[in-house]
Amino acid sequence: MRTSLTLILESLVAVLWLLAVLGWGSGGRVLVWPADNSHWLNMEYILQELVNRGHEVTVLLPSCFLILDSTQPSPFQFEVIEVPITKKEMATLLEEAFYFWFYQERALPGWASLYSIVQLSYKLENITRTICDEVLKNEALLERLRASTFDVLLADPLAPSGELFAEKLGIPFVYTIRFSVGNTRLCGGLPSPPSYVPASTRGLTDQMSFVERLQNFLFYFYMDLFFLKFWRDEWDGYYSNVLGKAAVECFFLLHRTYWDFEFPRPFLPNFEFVGGLHCKPAKPLPKEMEEFVQSSGEHGIVVFSLGSMVYKLTDEKSNVIARALSQLPQKVLWRYKGKKPETLGSNTRIYDWIPQNDLLGHPLTKAFITHGGTNGIYEAIYHGIPMVGIPIFADQHDNIAHLRAKGAAVELDFSTLKTQDLVDALNTVINNSTYKENALRLSKIHHDQPVKPLDRAVFWIEFVMRHKGAKHLRPAAHHLTWYQYHCLDVLAFLFMCTAIAVFILAKCCLFCCKRCGRIAKRKKE
Repeated sequence: MRTSLTLILESLVAVLWLLAVLGWGSGGRVLVWPADNSHWLNMEYILQELVNRGHEVTVLLPSCFLILDSTQPSPFQFEVIEVPITKKEMATLLEEAFYFWFYQERALPGWASLYSIVQLSYKLENITRTICDEVLKNEALLERLRASTFDVLLADPLAPSGELFAEKLGIPFVYTIRFSVGNTRLCGGLPSPPSYVPASTRGLTDQMSFVERLQNFLFYFYMDLFFLKFWRDEWDGYYSNVLGKAAVECFFLLHRTYWDFEFPRPFLPNFEFVGGLHCKPAKPLPKEMEEFVQSSGEHGIVVFSLGSMVYKLTDEKSNVIARALSQLPQKVLWRYKGKKPETLGSNTRIYDWIPQNDLLGHPLTKAFITHGGTNGIYEAIYHGIPMVGIPIFADQHDNIAHLRAKGAAVELDFSTLKTQDLVDALNTVINNSTYKENALRLSKIHHDQPVKPLDRAVFWIEFVMRHKGAKHLRPAAHHLTWYQYHCLDVLAFLFMCTAIAVFILAKCCLFCCKRCGRIAKRKKE
């Protein structure tokens, strides 16, 4: 009996050891070309899970990167790229961009606003190009990367040239993305009929009036011209100098949304939804914070954050907000690093950092005031919390428009925000039960998935690794010119055929008419 039990235990140990060895042996090597700030926070969840599953992760980290410090303990390996741009210079540029989006974008005339956007884009492009130059001229770094035989490169299109390095190193790559004005349509080949697919950043829904469809169509047209000019003329030349050919198309895209949030629209097999991959059940709050939350009683609390990139507001705007919060019966937890507003009420506490997910998952939370960043709104969806959206730039107007259309949020304009506007919006989402019901409906849809978003994201990255890029999922649209994609050559051919047929028919009719005229004339004679 003892011998049989020993054999069983030894066999079990052998099986476990074999599984461990096989699991370790199946681990791949992942190279990462990240974007800064909140984009990194989202990608980090994927990378951490890849490490947990036995993969080695190496991050190409520019020295001007703000949110990540390579000297701190990390499960990832780092290849630091020294660039002639300081963290201070990068932070100054971001502050310039935020000041424009906060206070100028809506106040300027349309042409002036577009001009400023173009100028900011070129400044960011120059920084990206400088970083790319430093990577490409570092032959020692490139040789180390080639020798590491990476299986896939994971990139964020906010930081261009991820695909350039993937092509340079001869490895497949995957994008992780929330939105892109041009990448998904022009580079990803994603069908986007302007009749019912709202353009990113416009704050439209899939239910558009004629005027809105006209605006949508014209914005698509403008952004196509801008993107083709910004990308094709600027980056294609750069790519050609490095690779000897133009930009390459993406193999796979992890889209950080889901059908709880998206409007129904066409998608391709190399696009996969992973929205809310960072969401998780709430953990207990720190003792002092929990005591403050519990002191709210039956009124509950309001959570307020404008994201990790907003450090301060003007005194005027912060006092407008603080005055509104002071009029609420709820207690408010506000993430804010700026100067303490003079009108701050006793019901409001300011924190440099808050455990946002844990607060949104607290049973006493009644509403969430947000700028509309994807990470925050998905935590609110996950926990079923209605929102007051104050979008500022990029995809935030689009995100809040989606939630407003689904009845889970009220939207406010930051540039014209008044105290009473914020008070009324909060009272609406807290006291009108339909907002809570709609938020819970979205939460139910989000949780009703066969596979968790994070598991799905990791699966598809591993799928691309196993199948050497998964090129079989890429549509043939990548091999067509713009006029072939829109069948303009076919339409031109059909038009020519029709024109020739009409011309021949007209000539025949004219000939018949002349002949009949001559016959009639002879009969009269």
